[in-house]
Amino acid sequence: MSDLVTRLRRHNWRITPQRRVIAETLEGSHVHFTADEILERAVERMPELSRATVYNTLNEMVALGEVLELTLDGRSKRYDPNADHEHHHLICEGCGLMKDVHAMADPVDWLPGDERHGFAVTRASITYRGLCPECQAAQS
Repeated sequence: MSDLVTRLRRHNWRITPQRRVIAETLEGSHVHFTADEILERAVERMPELSRATVYNTLNEMVALGEVLELTLDGRSKRYDPNADHEHHHLICEGCGLMKDVHAMADPVDWLPGDERHGFAVTRASITYRGLCPECQAAQS
């Protein structure tokens, strides 16, 4: 059983065959698919799966807090199943490839007290940008 399916079961969420296929499509590290990419991969396993089912299932997973919905740089929303692990993102400015990165220290501590403007800062989300190896090679 996949890690995401296990986490969803803890919410007493009914795991239908369609939901299982969608959850299993999201398995893996550095997974940041759009809803259309999830649909494309999931219909390989379940051809009768509908776009509405994918969108509704993703919305429910996000509402449960088990999948992160990411919207960066005006591109399509992406879905990250690693909601249970604190991490940040590295994005290629050329092709949009997104990778998870893990900070060695708590980035909340990086913000000096005088820059907090009275906020009780509880978390930070960092996005690193650059060019992936393939886009670097294409520019050469």
